[in-house]
Amino acid sequence: MPGISREEVAHLAKLARLELKDEELDHFAGQLDDIIGAVAAVSEVADDAAVPPTSHPLPLTNVMRQDEVRPSLTPQQALSGAPAQEQQRFKVPQILGEE
Repeated sequence: MPGISREEVAHLAKLARLELKDEELDHFAGQLDDIIGAVAAVSEVADDAAVPPTSHPLPLTNVMRQDEVRPSLTPQQALSGAPAQEQQRFKVPQILGEE
């Protein structure tokens, strides 16, 4: 496959309404050629029927632990240092102005 020429990059830049300098044309020509080569390599995969569709390349497992009841503070202990409390909850100033 022939490489992308400076003229083709200039044409693409014009279509995209981009103003590129001469050194940028050479630079982007090489980059676009690499991208097209990578896409061509992926499209050469012949037998993809044996590859199952996936949402992630690696198998995922749930890493969360099981919930266990453990001893903890009572509501009175938890609220003992609170400056204000109401119905066994921390009472804080209203910030949104809604009832």
